[in-house]
Amino acid sequence: MTEFSFNSSRKRMTVVVDSPDGIVAHVKGAPEVILDRCTRILDGSEEREMTDADRRRYTEAYSDLARSGLRTLAIARRRLAQYTLPHEDVEDVVERDLTMLGVVGIIDPPRPEVSEAIALARTAGIKVIMITGDALDTALAIAARIGLPATRGLTGSELRTLKDDELTAALEEDLVFARTTPEHKLRIVTLLQRRGHVVAMTGDGVNDAPALKKADVGIAMGLRGTDVAKGASDLILTDDNFASIIGAVEEGRRQYDNIQKFVRYLLSSNTGEVTAILLNIIFGGPLILLPVQILWMNLVTDGMTAVALGTELPERGIMHRPPRGAGEPILDRSGVLTILGLGGYIGVATLLLFQFYITGGPERAVLAQTVAFTGIIVIEKMNVFNFRSLAAPIRTVGLFTNKWVLLAWGITLGLQVCAVYVPFLQRTLHTVPLHLEDWIVIAAAAVPIFVIAELYKSLRHGRGSATD
Repeated sequence: MTEFSFNSSRKRMTVVVDSPDGIVAHVKGAPEVILDRCTRILDGSEEREMTDADRRRYTEAYSDLARSGLRTLAIARRRLAQYTLPHEDVEDVVERDLTMLGVVGIIDPPRPEVSEAIALARTAGIKVIMITGDALDTALAIAARIGLPATRGLTGSELRTLKDDELTAALEEDLVFARTTPEHKLRIVTLLQRRGHVVAMTGDGVNDAPALKKADVGIAMGLRGTDVAKGASDLILTDDNFASIIGAVEEGRRQYDNIQKFVRYLLSSNTGEVTAILLNIIFGGPLILLPVQILWMNLVTDGMTAVALGTELPERGIMHRPPRGAGEPILDRSGVLTILGLGGYIGVATLLLFQFYITGGPERAVLAQTVAFTGIIVIEKMNVFNFRSLAAPIRTVGLFTNKWVLLAWGITLGLQVCAVYVPFLQRTLHTVPLHLEDWIVIAAAAVPIFVIAELYKSLRHGRGSATD
């Protein structure tokens, strides 16, 4: 005949049907809500008045189920002599003087990988807060099962009595929130953001939309989520699995690291080129690099190895770092110093190579340009290994763990060999063939940029390990 839908404030729903036994209202919902509306109890096949002892027995029953981690649901009914047309208080009129039929416990076990994901989130500096519409005992039991360090919780009714500063202080503790409403979720998200936290919120229902929209990252469930929740979110979780969120955090950190490696490598290379040209102009030397050679470096050799750095695997301990600040620049002070230091070495070493060969006389100008041109590329190719990791030495990362960097390294050096020895490229790039001793001199200039950086990272990495 009609239905009174469930919502987060009512915490119950009712279906009114016209059966052979007459008009019956079937009600289900949160046990504490339904129990308050019951005046009778089904005892066997007979209905009788509910006593205080019956209420205590039912309370103990659904509390025991909740403490076992089961989601609890009370079922009741009311026989109606007649059912009139809906009016303003029809729901309240129908859903009173109910007869309690029973309480059921529904098992909804967490996925086995959730415990590990929560432990990983904690090591990564991510605080996980459970906000649920279930009973508090159920929430605490599930929290203990999945490894959330919550020893107490707050219910929606308790939240309403807390001022903002009191709730903000409570949020610094390890809590679970139970029997909450959409307004409570929105309030929690807002207070966390005021504290400077970056907040990710998960949800699946229509009522979750305000909190999903307010959060810095709204995450809707793709399988059981409503269209409204998906529309209000930034991300849709296709498998409804919390572990996928933590996996996405790890992938995000990997990509951010690789962007830093890509940017720092290119900037250090470009800084080296600018340094070599600028110093050569200051000292009044002849042209050290031709425009076509600079174009070759930037388009053919630098780009390939820089892109290969973007395929680096996650570094060890990537999920043991605290989250970076929301306003942290991609180039911090350490990054700028690294770029200036390595770029300065590339520029000075290239200039010294050029000066070493140009002192033999003007007839050696083309040879000096070829050595400088080849030398700066070889030094940059040695420099790329410094950016396989921003902190750990290559022995920790593994020399052969990124085949794309090795492939790009081999191809770019091969192209430079072609630029020196293939007649067509010699004419285009204005190069001359180099002898074995020239390659030895270039290698001697290139190796230190890698060795010095490795020694520094080894010392720093060893000190960090000892501290840990």
